[in-house]
Amino acid sequence: MADFIGAVDQGTTSSRFMIFDHDGNEVARHQLEHEQILPRSGWVEHDPVEIWERTNSVMQTALRTGGLSGTDLDAIGITNQRETTVVWDPRTGRPYYNAIVWQDTRTDSIAKALENGGYGEIIRRKSGLPPATYFSGGKIKWILENVEGVRAAAEQGHAVFGNTDCWVLWNLTGGPDGGIHATDVTNASRTMLMNLETLDWDDELLDIFGIPRAMLPTIRPSSDAEAYGRSRTSRPLRAAIPITGVLGDQQAATVGQVCFEPGEAKNTYGTGNFLVLNTGTELIRSKHGLLTTVAYRFGQSPPVYALEGSIAVTGSAVQWLRDQMKIITTASESERLARTVEDNGGMYFVPAFSGLFAPYWRSDARGAIVGLARYNTNGHLARATLEAICYQSRDVVEAMEQDSGVHLDVLKVDGGVTANDLCMQIQADVLGVPVSRPVVAETTALGAAYAAGLATGFWQDQSELREHWQESKRWEPQWGEEQRTEGYANWKRAVERTLDWVEVG
Repeated sequence: MADFIGAVDQGTTSSRFMIFDHDGNEVARHQLEHEQILPRSGWVEHDPVEIWERTNSVMQTALRTGGLSGTDLDAIGITNQRETTVVWDPRTGRPYYNAIVWQDTRTDSIAKALENGGYGEIIRRKSGLPPATYFSGGKIKWILENVEGVRAAAEQGHAVFGNTDCWVLWNLTGGPDGGIHATDVTNASRTMLMNLETLDWDDELLDIFGIPRAMLPTIRPSSDAEAYGRSRTSRPLRAAIPITGVLGDQQAATVGQVCFEPGEAKNTYGTGNFLVLNTGTELIRSKHGLLTTVAYRFGQSPPVYALEGSIAVTGSAVQWLRDQMKIITTASESERLARTVEDNGGMYFVPAFSGLFAPYWRSDARGAIVGLARYNTNGHLARATLEAICYQSRDVVEAMEQDSGVHLDVLKVDGGVTANDLCMQIQADVLGVPVSRPVVAETTALGAAYAAGLATGFWQDQSELREHWQESKRWEPQWGEEQRTEGYANWKRAVERTLDWVEVG
């Protein structure tokens, strides 16, 4: 057995490769950003070829900087931006269109037509998801209907689909020369096409979307010694390394945070926020605007399910302060600027740039800043931006408690925004529960590594992984209940001001 596990983390803004030792410590990493293509308002795309090239490069560079070779890796795990949709020609590896990113809203009319056509309840019951622009199914349908020649190619078996995990795996295992076209249950559960009970593509859902089954990858467990083949020696690792773990990014973070027991939850703060609550082997269908999804499936064990609250704009709201408003030059400056004021000065910022995700699911919403007075400064705007991250997370926590009856004792957090101490303190204040950050903050890549290593015996079981988890910092609530209640009530009023702003469908 080799000494290390590698993890590809193909994210919304960058691709990286991380290498971990047996104690879960980071040994090496490399990361490269890729272009955000914005051809129209509401459209967000990536170049799949660029993504593969960057993934190829970060794998080679991480090994080199760590003084390692591919043969030093016992296995590889893959994690990815989940709903971002790629359709390509398996004969050549050429994408038919840019990857349509999970944030993209061009499929508004498709989602609306599904709901109005009476298909919404069928989709919710079978897939656990509402008809929404967020998920892959509508994006595949859009490509089939709007990119010339793709429908005919798909019918002939010359156009295949995958989220970016599938695209990376296919290229890593040979591409046009025998690349493996497979995905795991967590990524499949984000398409609106997989039946949560059978864990297979559902013929009725495929008919509703008009998607040929032949386009779709084989669905495999998240952790399996035989499921995903080996890297080709002609590819970046220059070695035939088993690929034994695949998880969508938020499920990977759930595994990385060792949330293996029902009732345990984590919140990842990235471009958006993603709060996942483990519900065990029980499939809980949300009645309060959350997603029912697969948390993970290890080998042939029963799948573990989760409730998830997906928030579209959190960390990207800080990027908006930097790139569009230009009131900060780095994301980390948001904390310094927010600390120049004692509170939000009555200002609330709802960053519904592309509508609102959980628990509202309102694609007609748009961003709003309310409560402005001449007294307000850039500091208040920075503070309101951090508070928006935390209030949106409370919206999701409230819905989870209503669906599951579980009241959180502590919230485990990870992701880039957790480096902002003020934001994490506000999160504890807004929720009224402690917030805990682990020593290893890169839980998404770590979770993919864990899934891969469990499959090969690099790690024996989940209890061994728990032993590796250590808390780095904890924030205790400081607000009184009256301040917490008043602040949240004002937030809800601000959200109401964003609704019905644009006509949809």
